[in-house]
Amino acid sequence: MDVLITIVLTILLLIVGLTIGSWQERRHFRSIREREEALRAILLIPSRYPPNYDQRPYRTELVCGSVVIAMDYFKTFAGSLRQIFGGQISFYETLVERARREAILRMKEEARDKQAQMIFNVKFSTANIMKDKAGNPGGSVEAIAFGTAIIYR
Repeated sequence: MDVLITIVLTILLLIVGLTIGSWQERRHFRSIREREEALRAILLIPSRYPPNYDQRPYRTELVCGSVVIAMDYFKTFAGSLRQIFGGQISFYETLVERARREAILRMKEEARDKQAQMIFNVKFSTANIMKDKAGNPGGSVEAIAFGTAIIYR
């Protein structure tokens, strides 16, 4: 009987975790889409050199955006099961996508605050910052986006 209660409780907690985690993820994606639309006027140029414009920049400044996003326990559990059988782990893909897009938005917000019109030489970096006791990757990822903002008069 105790085993049955433990199993039911574990399944219930996993379902609650999945529900709340999925809701949080949808809410974050909605926020990302709204902010991307508001900041789409700031151009991102991956080229190492700025585009040739007739107007000379007033100044250039380094801008960056950084974020750490954790995965909920259910997705971590499901991802570890997926590692046993192999294959694509879409839970981690959405985690990395959210982190990358959020880092870009934070970089664009910093550029907007400096009245920049574009950011060139844009680079990205991601890192897994949590590991379990065995040294396996955990469920958190850090993403950093950085580039050079061009500010015109």
